[in-house]
Amino acid sequence: MKKTDGYSHIVRYTGLFGGVQGLNILVGIVRNKLVAMLLGPEGMGLISLFNSTLKLVGDSTNFGIPMSAVKNISEFYDKGCEEKLKEQIRIVRSWSLITGLLGMFLAMVLSPLLSKFTFSWHGHTLHFALLSPIVAITAVTGGELAVLKGIRKLKELAVTSIYNVLGALVTSVPLYYFFREQAIVPSLVIMALIQMCITIGFSYKLYPVQLTKSRTVLGKGFGMMKLGLAFVLAGILGSGADFLIRSFLSNVAGIETVGLFNAGYMMTMTYVGMVFSAMETDFFPRLSGMNGMDFSFNQTVSRQIEVMLLLVSPLLVVFALFLPFLLPLLYTGRFMPALGMMQVVMLAMYFRALKLPVQYIPLAKGDSLSYLLLEAIYDIVLVLLVMLLFNKYGLVGAGFGITIAGIIDFIVVFVYARWRYNYRPTANIFLYSAIQIPIGILTYVCTSSPSPLVYWGIGALLAIMSIATSITILRSKVGLWNSLASKITNRFRKNGKD
Repeated sequence: MKKTDGYSHIVRYTGLFGGVQGLNILVGIVRNKLVAMLLGPEGMGLISLFNSTLKLVGDSTNFGIPMSAVKNISEFYDKGCEEKLKEQIRIVRSWSLITGLLGMFLAMVLSPLLSKFTFSWHGHTLHFALLSPIVAITAVTGGELAVLKGIRKLKELAVTSIYNVLGALVTSVPLYYFFREQAIVPSLVIMALIQMCITIGFSYKLYPVQLTKSRTVLGKGFGMMKLGLAFVLAGILGSGADFLIRSFLSNVAGIETVGLFNAGYMMTMTYVGMVFSAMETDFFPRLSGMNGMDFSFNQTVSRQIEVMLLLVSPLLVVFALFLPFLLPLLYTGRFMPALGMMQVVMLAMYFRALKLPVQYIPLAKGDSLSYLLLEAIYDIVLVLLVMLLFNKYGLVGAGFGITIAGIIDFIVVFVYARWRYNYRPTANIFLYSAIQIPIGILTYVCTSSPSPLVYWGIGALLAIMSIATSITILRSKVGLWNSLASKITNRFRKNGKD
């Protein structure tokens, strides 16, 4: 019974946030389509460079609060320590504001260097200075999101994300329509403000702001800062890798190539990655609360891997087959050069589904040094492979670089987790991987074929196999179908009596 309940919880909350992410993606599709039509690859590349640079500054100065705060709040929440929970929330809010102001100041002071390094000239110095408040706004938002995640307010998080994408749509598109590229800077600031206001609206309603002695709050926050230091370094590495890749593409191939790379990366990592986003919202706080219970801890990780792989595999096959239609539909025909890169990166998503739950083990256990080590290995390998293979094979080479780096990261994470945490994957994980990953590889081979019969005939057969496999296995593990049928039957009976 416990087994069924465990799988049911994972599927239920993945379904909740997967549905929310699906709605967000639909709104995002409309927005991206309009923005792509209005700004083209050059404008999209400019937005990408601004965002990656600001994220680097933010991750370098936020002391890992968005991650370490979730763990601390989650532990107090699970123990039922209401007073300590409220105190921890005050600490998180105070330090989020302090680190945000620090990041804004650094972004403003370093704006000439950021402009030169990103674009090879000082033409965007003023733009980076005007964008610096986003660093502070994002830090405050990250702290409040950590509060909502830590206290398991999953529905509030879902509603927040919906309002955020709707706000981005109604504010950014009109600005881009009337002012084109001149609206990029104000639009980014406005979207960050909207996200912050919506998030604090939900968070403050649950836990209103309480004033307390600043020395007390700041002093007790140093423990969280110490834990978060490794998260800061890991954030610098992750954002730095993203920043280096995009800056490299900008300087070597031009800003249009950055726009094409970003479009391909967004469609694979963001749209297909909606299942991963759904997992992260519920899984990390739940895993943090189980720290210390070895059997339940390992069992939770394995079940999460199984469900993720079964949910994402059919999506990857179908998405890969329809990419030639989706890319111009979601963007424009000018983005078609990114198609080859995207088809390769789809393979990396299988290994991402396998390794991501395992990658959260160091975070849940507070082992920040291990988390930093694993992040450093991946980021270094990613940057080197993308740069090397892009120089030889263009955007398709960059796609292979992302995929090979993902496979290497998967191997390193699993070996390290086995050695340090005694984590052992279940036999089911090996079985499901042996079925779904070869289907994904064969799908990629089909998409490379010029024959419509091979592309659609064999491709459709592979999609049916992947979907049937996932549905059959999930149905055997999760009692949601029976529960749903029971609810429908009861509803009809109730209506009949009325």
